[in-house]
Amino acid sequence: MRLDNAKILISDDSILARKQLKDFYFQKYGTPNLFFEASNGQDAIDIYKKEKPDLSFLDIVMPVKDGNAAIREIIDFDKDAEIIIVSSVGTQSQLRSAIEAGAKDFIQKPLNPEQLHSILTSRFEGR
Repeated sequence: MRLDNAKILISDDSILARKQLKDFYFQKYGTPNLFFEASNGQDAIDIYKKEKPDLSFLDIVMPVKDGNAAIREIIDFDKDAEIIIVSSVGTQSQLRSAIEAGAKDFIQKPLNPEQLHSILTSRFEGR
């Protein structure tokens, strides 16, 4: 997958967190085909099923359904979903649950651009 030509889902209950992630992405990779935003886990699931984005960023703590529940439902729908957790909540049990549910990686908030760039290029360069 080319990062500059991807459909991206960003799910976080914080408007600021969604904006920061989008701004970083624009600066590093240009404008993707489409950005989708969700403010809760259920919206993330619904958008994923409708749009099937190439890459999804999910927070763990969100209203309606949390990130781990959203991951499980998305993976049930698409076992190849590329999901990266971006969260300030970093307990071992929550992170382990996210990875076991199908998340591919984890980025701690506040967003570290170098870490995000490293994860994205290592996972998707050359695809």
